[in-house]
Amino acid sequence: MDSRTKRRLSPGELDGLARRALGAGVRSSAELTDGFANAVWRLTLDDGREVVLKLSPPPELEQLTYERHLLRMEAQVCELAAAAGVPVAALLAAGFDDPVLGGDYLVLGALDGVSWNTVTTTLTSGGEEALRRELGRHLARFNAVTGDVFGYPHAGITGATWREAYLAMTGALLADVERYPTPLPLPPAEIAARLAAAAPALDEVTTPHLVHFDVWAGNVFLDLTGPPRIQAIIDHERAFWGDPLADFVTPTIFAELREDDPLLAGYREVTPLELTPAARVRLDLYRAYLYLILLVENGPRQYPEAEYARLRDAATTALTEVLGRLPAGSVTGS
Repeated sequence: MDSRTKRRLSPGELDGLARRALGAGVRSSAELTDGFANAVWRLTLDDGREVVLKLSPPPELEQLTYERHLLRMEAQVCELAAAAGVPVAALLAAGFDDPVLGGDYLVLGALDGVSWNTVTTTLTSGGEEALRRELGRHLARFNAVTGDVFGYPHAGITGATWREAYLAMTGALLADVERYPTPLPLPPAEIAARLAAAAPALDEVTTPHLVHFDVWAGNVFLDLTGPPRIQAIIDHERAFWGDPLADFVTPTIFAELREDDPLLAGYREVTPLELTPAARVRLDLYRAYLYLILLVENGPRQYPEAEYARLRDAATTALTEVLGRLPAGSVTGS
């Protein structure tokens, strides 16, 4: 989807950046338009390599508070996830505050598979279930990576506890509504109060785990040369340190996490996970955060109305439902 945050580079600028980053020029380039925030190109270099370039928005362009230094988090996640055995694209180069273009960039090895969302209608039900189970195993390994602080360290939104970090994350997003007025189903102060009332459920989480928070079918690449399998999980820029349960929100967006979901079965093959009443409350808190992001981010990005309207309406409806069922006080234990 097109957005105001995506930068446009000339062929000469792309060539110069590739030479600085990798020591090779650009033979051909094609912009990849599926993403929402950063500009992305697939480049064929003059030494034959195929790579993907991701470039942050111009540094002078205002973004949401949590979006500061997104590519720096992605670079860190690429290395951590690969070390944990999660299939990801290889990080070939990273540049921060590039002196020529300004802003940050990443260069990743190009993938030769296809994104899951482009082949969903051609997969058998058994193939979909097997892939979802495999994705659950990868998510468990991803979430097994632990850190030292909760939240978004690169954006300066953190907390000593997960409850503190979550309320700082949602608070920053609701504060962004002052800069980017956004139609929400309730006033920001009331939304904040409802989230805070349910937030004691978050106290069960005592260790910061790596959370991708953007695992939808478009961010999962498949290898279809044999039985379908996952080639790589991509786009780690929205990652934070928090509760592994949050990674079940985007793969089930606008729906519930069912006990018979193969995603959950695959996850449990790697590590135990019980959906207690408190866990269900935590899931709703993370759904609320995601739906808020989907609504508020249109402020700086200014999506084309025709493309964005359906997503906005779905997020508004879902946020209303989630806020309506959050408890006034937390549910604890089983």
